[in-house]
Amino acid sequence: MHVPSFRHALASAVLLASVAAVSPAHAATPATATPATRSAAAPTNRTAAAPVTRIDVDARAGLATVGDTALGVNHAIWDTTLGTPAVSGLLKDAGVNMVRYPGGSYADIYHWRDHTAPGGYVAPNTDFDTFMAAAERTGAEPMIIANYGTGRAEEAADWVEYANITKGYDATYWTIGNENYGNGHYGSAWEADEHADKSPKEYAKTVIAYAEAMKAVDPSIKVGAVLTMPGNWPDAIVGPGDTGSWNQEVLTRAGHVIDFVDVHWYPGGTTPAEALTKPAHIQDAVHLLNQQIDRYAGRDIAISMTETNVEVGRNTQPGALFLADVYSGLLAQGVFTVHWWNVHNGLGTVSTVAGQTDYGDYGLLSSGTCTADNSVCQPPLNTPFAPYHALDLMGDFARPGDRFVGTGSGDDLVSAHAVRRADGDLAVLLINKDPEAERTVSLNYHGFTPATGTPSVATFTNGADGITAARSGTAASQTLSPYSITLVTLDPARTEGVAPKAPGRPAATVTDRGATISWPASAGGVKYEVYRQNGGVGDLLGETTGTSLRVSNLEPGRRYTVNVLARDGAGRLSPPSPPLTFTTDTPDAASCTVAFRNTNDWGNGYVGSVDVTNSGTSAVSGWTLAFTWPTSWQSVNSGWNATWNQDGRTVRVTSDGSLAPGASTNVGFVGAYSGPNVPPAVFTLNGTVCTSK
Repeated sequence: MHVPSFRHALASAVLLASVAAVSPAHAATPATATPATRSAAAPTNRTAAAPVTRIDVDARAGLATVGDTALGVNHAIWDTTLGTPAVSGLLKDAGVNMVRYPGGSYADIYHWRDHTAPGGYVAPNTDFDTFMAAAERTGAEPMIIANYGTGRAEEAADWVEYANITKGYDATYWTIGNENYGNGHYGSAWEADEHADKSPKEYAKTVIAYAEAMKAVDPSIKVGAVLTMPGNWPDAIVGPGDTGSWNQEVLTRAGHVIDFVDVHWYPGGTTPAEALTKPAHIQDAVHLLNQQIDRYAGRDIAISMTETNVEVGRNTQPGALFLADVYSGLLAQGVFTVHWWNVHNGLGTVSTVAGQTDYGDYGLLSSGTCTADNSVCQPPLNTPFAPYHALDLMGDFARPGDRFVGTGSGDDLVSAHAVRRADGDLAVLLINKDPEAERTVSLNYHGFTPATGTPSVATFTNGADGITAARSGTAASQTLSPYSITLVTLDPARTEGVAPKAPGRPAATVTDRGATISWPASAGGVKYEVYRQNGGVGDLLGETTGTSLRVSNLEPGRRYTVNVLARDGAGRLSPPSPPLTFTTDTPDAASCTVAFRNTNDWGNGYVGSVDVTNSGTSAVSGWTLAFTWPTSWQSVNSGWNATWNQDGRTVRVTSDGSLAPGASTNVGFVGAYSGPNVPPAVFTLNGTVCTSK
């Protein structure tokens, strides 16, 4: 059984500025099997022309719309500067529109009435009213954590009454607890929990009590429950006495009363290069979380991400690149708010990263502290670290009302994100993760024609004190500095008339090889086009004058995301519909049936069991079962009852045994993963696609 490691509370006396900086207890992602990563290195031939990286932007591939609470940060009651105008001004300038309180694991020891946190440090001038005044100056919504670990439902309900009835703060978002799966139930304890029963069943039961008491005071509030991020400990682990994982138990029992689920993500990485591969996990992780919500709660529930950060390069360019990539990736997938941990935190282990001094500080802003012997001091209080500048750039990029659209990159070391604005502009965010070499990128647009002229470009480079803005390059080509974030904003070419309205959200009924997609009618359109999202260059699946389309020739067990667009008689194309993601079935009556099960998970590996049944009418003598891992971070370590081989992501299981009609056999393996563990959906037996159970 893998035992995770965790960040523990430590008091850091703040020098120079009387700021109390305490690094609270937080759950770090446990050490996991390290995936193969691409090392960033300088080109071997400096005189040769660097290859051009192709970037595709597909304005027809609509993703999520940026909400009013998208860009968030954490405040904490050990930070004396929490309520100061200087801090509020910096956060407002960066476009922050949600702030969290009272601070991570402190939430489960904090009592709001007397502003105490037994066992922790509470700085002066950090009470709830001071926090709310600072939030108002920032122009941000509060995200408040009610004390689950050492509190009661009545205390939380009284807090709602004080906030919204007595003071009229109109605080909408309330989470029950912080990282309550870290209460010792799974063998590791960093989160305070006085409940005798520390199981997810007890947490779910208490969440219901909190929600009922709090909403009795103010029915308009939204209550959130704590879940784990798929692929992060203890996701998929079943604790003693439980019938399912933390997420399964909480959603099954409390899913009917909550309005959102709250997750944290510290994906780890021992080097900057490895840490910067982790944003590639986001799409699969959010997909799995939405699957869990649908399966166990049976209804749509929103997702918040209220803590994330890196373990290497926190104050330098890796932290900045990670922030821009993660905020963009999560918001594009519909997460309604993303929060950096945190505003001020304090000095950690000092190192040099990419030529810059990194103070190992989880804060966006310097606490102005020194080491005990004064040998190393941080910059003056409130000096922005590199991730702050990335957040500032995000404030210019992802504005409320903007719509994320599809992108694709031809280089693992260049990430691309894009939004379409209500006024028709297109903004493209480009992240060069190579610390040594610049990149020339060619920008290719689909469903969008940029205006002629030089675009507006904002850039944050390694070691810079801030963002630079200029007009440079072209709509088709940009040069990215090493270790940089670049925002390119483009006006559309002039169009005449008004395009049709976007169609409403589509729905689908699926088979193994096809799907019927339907949608509400759109005013102004004379025909509809259905596009499949495909890495920045969407595929036209078909067009019709009706409001449904039958799509054939799909692959069994494959995930598809589609958008519907309307086109009028003048050729004007509407914005895309909301995205629809569906997975095709496997055949109902194949000659073989496969049941895949995860029987014992420990956070970065598991025991897998595969039942293979001959559902046909003829015996099978000698057989090969084959499947493909959905991601590059999954693998087979060993197997039994057959011969197991993995080539790339393809696994083949061979046996010289026989299977009579109706007979079954079982094979098993030990699997490893270092990201979201997406189960394989399609199995073939001697080349025939099987029914998956």
